[in-house]
Amino acid sequence: MATQKNSDMGPDLAAGVPIAAFGDRGLLGGHVGEEPVLLARVGDEVLAVAGKCTHYGGPLADGIVVEDTVRCPWHHACFNLRTGEALAAPAFDPLQRWNVERRGDRIFVTGKADADKEAAPSSQPDAAGQPGRIVIVGGGAAGFAAAEMLRRSRFAGEITMLSSDNDAPYDRPNLSKDYLAGTAPEAWIPLRGPKFYARNKIDLQLRTTCERIDIDGRAVITDDGRDFPFDRLLLATGAEPVRLPLAGADGDHVFTLRSLADSRALIERAQGSKTAVVLGAGFIGLEVAAALRKRGVAVHVVAPEAYPLGAVFGSELGSFIRSLHEEHGVIFHLGTTAERITVDAVALSDGSEIDADLVVVGAGVKPRLSLAADAGIAVDQGVLVNEFLETSVAGIFAAGDVAQWLDLNTAESRRVEHWVVAERQGQIAAQNMLGLRRPFSSVPFFWSEHYDVSIRYVGYARTWDAIEIDGSITDRDCLVGYKKDGKIVAVAAIGRDVQALACEASMA
Repeated sequence: MATQKNSDMGPDLAAGVPIAAFGDRGLLGGHVGEEPVLLARVGDEVLAVAGKCTHYGGPLADGIVVEDTVRCPWHHACFNLRTGEALAAPAFDPLQRWNVERRGDRIFVTGKADADKEAAPSSQPDAAGQPGRIVIVGGGAAGFAAAEMLRRSRFAGEITMLSSDNDAPYDRPNLSKDYLAGTAPEAWIPLRGPKFYARNKIDLQLRTTCERIDIDGRAVITDDGRDFPFDRLLLATGAEPVRLPLAGADGDHVFTLRSLADSRALIERAQGSKTAVVLGAGFIGLEVAAALRKRGVAVHVVAPEAYPLGAVFGSELGSFIRSLHEEHGVIFHLGTTAERITVDAVALSDGSEIDADLVVVGAGVKPRLSLAADAGIAVDQGVLVNEFLETSVAGIFAAGDVAQWLDLNTAESRRVEHWVVAERQGQIAAQNMLGLRRPFSSVPFFWSEHYDVSIRYVGYARTWDAIEIDGSITDRDCLVGYKKDGKIVAVAAIGRDVQALACEASMA
């Protein structure tokens, strides 16, 4: 059995492989013993690291090499091949490095590299003039990524995270996907366990609501009267679900989904429900629909648009997504809206009524701007930041769903509600709070799962002039390009992970 298992993992790299085994690609997956190992060719060098992404275990041999980095095909994490460092979220843990020897025309992996030489930060801030106290408002993707990067960058000062959530930072994308469907245990959901915060001396204050920012006094004041002084401040307040002004929307069987507590409550209600109505055909609404179908709940989706996700993907891909959900039993009520919710039904604007013992409102989110706005920090559709993610007040930064930044690739001002964007902004904001002055230039990326179909989206297209389809959407093998002014500004990919990665690299 062991021999068969190892053969499935590719060649035995300890026994050596010919350099010709790389073929035209820069990556070669194999194993040493029971451990997957990746060989990567960078110029004339061959480097070796662990073969699986430290985020969700994606096979790095199916990714791409860009200069001296490797990109994961699943969720586009980026690693330094020389140090193993996780350079860009959603991965945070480094890759194990392996030693390589070249003997003639063969490459041998001879053992693991020393741990103390791994994952050294790619750039170190000057120790002089470092802030003594950094406060992070928010315990989501951006806030966690910033705190982790601060410690990874050897920041020795105080870090305080103020979060209104009941739970320590967790994997929010999973709340509407596998966790809600019952196929991912709760043990997978925290981004880190309690020991991480203690070991890294991160003062995580949960169930803490920030009331105001004292700009002159350089402190954050909470609603219970405590004040937290800062030398640098990161606003990572995120967004909150839009509440529909409907009669009955405050019923016990009506839910929104944003927090881990929301997902737990929804799961508990779903266990005793027969029929659910989802109000909204966006990402959250459709992922909730898929998760509830996996639990055997009948699902109706109500939305005013003509195609689910049509505003993001267009009619062709939107039609495919609708048919995919219909294959799994979801019933759509498009071109209509809910008018009222009763204890056992939802009344629609077209005069029809749907029986429902569970209602999920997926009408989008809005950024939490009041804390910044009340302090006199410039806001628009989000908290305005420059290319370094610094707000109109020196020393105060913003990242994640709440931040509106100038995209250096397109010269457009934008605010994006994507998990990976939030994490990467948190990482860059952390480095800039330490004085590195690194512009945020990451290309937006997100993924969405619908049953057995995963869609990867790279770039940003609020509008487009034309859509180009390479391959077949119905065959689940396509790259959909969104063009504006003759240029591809975004792509959506199904079954074309390497092409999506290449598009991200070319857009950067």
